Amino acid sequence: MSISPRKYALMVAVLTSFLTPFVGSSINIALPSIGSEFTATAILLGWIPTAYLLALAVCLVPFGRIADIYGRKRIFTYGIILFTVSSFLATLSFSIDMLLVFRVLQGAGSAMIFGNLFAIIASIFPASDRGKALGITITGAFLGLFLGPVLGGFLTEYFGWRSIFFFNVPLGILATLAVTRVEGEWAEASGKSFDIIGSIILGFTLVTLMYGLSILPETMGFYLILGGVVGLILFYIIESRMESPVLDVGIFKNRSFTLYNLAAFISYCSAAPIVFILSLYLQYIKGLDPQWAGIVLSVQPVMMVIFSPLAGKISDIIEPRKVAAFGMVLNTIGCVLFAFLGAETSMIVIVIGLGLLGLGFANFSSPNTNAIMGSVESHLYGVASTTVTTMRVLGQMSGMGVVLLVLVLVLGSSTITPQIYPEFITSTRISFAIFAILSFLGVLASMAGGNKDKNQQ
Repeated sequence: MSISPRKYALMVAVLTSFLTPFVGSSINIALPSIGSEFTATAILLGWIPTAYLLALAVCLVPFGRIADIYGRKRIFTYGIILFTVSSFLATLSFSIDMLLVFRVLQGAGSAMIFGNLFAIIASIFPASDRGKALGITITGAFLGLFLGPVLGGFLTEYFGWRSIFFFNVPLGILATLAVTRVEGEWAEASGKSFDIIGSIILGFTLVTLMYGLSILPETMGFYLILGGVVGLILFYIIESRMESPVLDVGIFKNRSFTLYNLAAFISYCSAAPIVFILSLYLQYIKGLDPQWAGIVLSVQPVMMVIFSPLAGKISDIIEPRKVAAFGMVLNTIGCVLFAFLGAETSMIVIVIGLGLLGLGFANFSSPNTNAIMGSVESHLYGVASTTVTTMRVLGQMSGMGVVLLVLVLVLGSSTITPQIYPEFITSTRISFAIFAILSFLGVLASMAGGNKDKNQQ
């Protein structure tokens, strides 16, 4: 029996969406082991996930535009290859600086993958089936998040943290072979020029903002953040006047599109640091080994895997913004619960909190993406796909920036030792209180998106 092109596309989508969340969530479990081997501070350990996110954010928009010009499937395939090769090279790291370099390369490969994934799915599937297809695709990411802590903890415990990166290699090879079976190519901007100036300004701006966040409260940090904000304004002005911009900023005149993207930014800002914070908490404060810490943290992605396809399907029937807003309400409750974490907090409370967050993200992610892709016309799918992924990564990067800032303010440059456990718990509480406020703002942004645009009707 032959497999339809749509099923091949879904197979590739699930496989590729699994890869980067897996290595991201599994490496968080391995951070204490990496810190022990390289004698790294908490701040430096925070840069292991952050360097990846920063590279991903910087490369997303340029590679998305390159894909529009030269073909989404082609750039998508190159991204899988780069991610696979850099994963292998990461296993050879003999210093934390070397590891950070390969994390940057992984981020660049991921940008080529995720800058095109949603656009490819939206191009292949009709509007009536798009929510379901996106729900299945995002389930692959949630599977990565689920297996990341569990399998990552097992691999770290018995084979060392390098085995986490090596695990990606055969999966990357399989994904590379599978993508060749996907039919079609999409290059809506074929023949147009590439905006190098806009790409440089955007990349410089994002690096400036992130580094500025990481060195606060130093005076230079404030100057860098101010410079980054000025850079974003300059980027918008230049791009709005470009004949062939790297990012069509005119799309943000669509009110619903802008508000749904703002909700996505807020959601992922509060989501990204959760595994990072709780991985350290469970291993340092609760004394769990990597394997058991991974099992506890898997509660959240298990809920995502179970309920994300259902939420995506529901968003084809009910207004996606309402389903997404409900998800953000659950996220708010979960973050409030974790804002009261202490050394004596029971594991039952931790599991309940993770379950709420998992259910919340399941109800938010695919409906929000469905709402975004449904708020624009088909010729803007490439821009929309790049934008929603950029918002997600900027949110994750900003969330890690907030955590790094809190750690700097509370812990300074200290390594995490029993003497400073009380300060670490304080930093955890502050971080989750901030994310609870952000999640509530995400509820408002989702609901403010309004009814379906004329483009959806």
